[in-house]
Amino acid sequence: MGILVLVLIFISLTQHGDAQGPDSCNHGGGLCRVGTCVSGEYLAQYCFEPIILCCKNLSPATTES
Repeated sequence: MGILVLVLIFISLTQHGDAQGPDSCNHGGGLCRVGTCVSGEYLAQYCFEPIILCCKNLSPATTES
């Protein structure tokens, strides 16, 4: 019964609003976070609206050589 409830919640979250899903967020260079973005990040979109946010860094990532 508990698994059925979780599946129904997941389905309702994926069909709500303009949520893009975690794949879209990750391909865009973001991370899915619950609640709020951390310092140095901004809300780019929703992974699962309105609970799970897609956060991206304010500054572009630098690579070390």
